[in-house]
Amino acid sequence: MIRRGSHRLGLALVTASAVAWSTAGLFTRALDTDLATTLVWRGLFGGAGILVFAMIEEGWDAFARFKKLHFAGWMFAIISAAGMLCFIASLKVTTVAHVSIIYGVVPFVAAGLGWLFVGETPSRSALLASSAALLGVAIMVGLGTEGNMWGNILAFMMTLAVAGMMVIARKWQDIPMLQAACLSALVSAVAVFPFATPLSPVGIEWLTLAAFGLVNSAIGLALFSIGSKFIPTIETALIGALDAPLAPLWVWLVFGERPSIATLLGGGIVFAAVIGHMLTNRSNAGAV
Repeated sequence: MIRRGSHRLGLALVTASAVAWSTAGLFTRALDTDLATTLVWRGLFGGAGILVFAMIEEGWDAFARFKKLHFAGWMFAIISAAGMLCFIASLKVTTVAHVSIIYGVVPFVAAGLGWLFVGETPSRSALLASSAALLGVAIMVGLGTEGNMWGNILAFMMTLAVAGMMVIARKWQDIPMLQAACLSALVSAVAVFPFATPLSPVGIEWLTLAAFGLVNSAIGLALFSIGSKFIPTIETALIGALDAPLAPLWVWLVFGERPSIATLLGGGIVFAAVIGHMLTNRSNAGAV
């Protein structure tokens, strides 16, 4: 049984991580560097940022805890790195809105994996909210005009990876998650380094790459890695679905990449479903 305070902390941390992750499309649009170079520097800056955070929390023991990753920790890191490669690649070949709405089905994917591998039975509120989120995604995909097949495949592979991360974090709660997140960022950088031109960024691109790594990777992964331990898998996924309405919103505001009416309507439904579930969950907790 998760203590109420831990559950609320988990909700806050995962919500903050969703906001941080929703900036991926914004940074991707702001950069002219090729995909591999973007991933290399995002991973290196992100990994460094997570390591600093771990050292602040754990001191020099942060390095010793890498030895405690074992199989589950390495599995988390590799799946996370693969998901990030698919995510950034999908943002390069299709619109931010379309990637985000495909990610909106993550509550159902995570609920299925959580039931199979962790034995978690989703709450009624979470199932209702996830159904509403799926309706929002269906509206955006069915009535919208964004996207292409290759982008769809990459975005769904990313969705599977994130759902897998949620299940691993929930099932093996003794994993040193900051170390796993740091390793994930570094693995994604190493995997594409042979295809990158790491010295090609110029001027403001260096600052943008650093911000990409620190905000989207370091803060997002660190908060997610810690918060996902404290709440059920489907709730983690449901809050993560906030990426669907938030990601295209930032790109729209900054770059004018205007989403369709269907995307706005469906994104609004996803957002309302997540907020509704959180408010319902809070009311139920207060009544206990």
